[in-house]
Amino acid sequence: MLINLNINGKAYNNVNVPSLDMPLLWVLRDILGLTGTKYGCGIEVCGACTIIIDNQREHSCVFNVGSAVGKQITTIEGLSPAGTQNHPVQQAWIQNQVPQCGYCQPGMIMATEAARRAGHHGKEILSEVKHLCVCGTYQRIRQAVQYL
Repeated sequence: MLINLNINGKAYNNVNVPSLDMPLLWVLRDILGLTGTKYGCGIEVCGACTIIIDNQREHSCVFNVGSAVGKQITTIEGLSPAGTQNHPVQQAWIQNQVPQCGYCQPGMIMATEAARRAGHHGKEILSEVKHLCVCGTYQRIRQAVQYL
């Protein structure tokens, strides 16, 4: 089945997907090669797969690709052009040395950005970023959010 998607401001036309029920995460990673969005749990608990769709935070592991057609999708790759990491949230993460292994960080950064787009600040953002981090960098995440 061929569909059109708008991801990071770029049109992806005639994307061949096996089913409209396929999770968007697998289309991003396996079909389009946008591997910044990570797979963690597959049941909306860990947050590693968080992306922004029409300025709303979504878990791409359960968001089917059929529902993404006609929407504006932003992944971690879309925050900074050419991988420059100059987006304010990415800069806060760098300044506060948040990542250790870094696996969960794209999802946390995207959730933080979605909260910022909704006009939230400080503790409001922290209340929305309840992702799992095996490395336990929660203190540095709190510092980074306060840095924004």
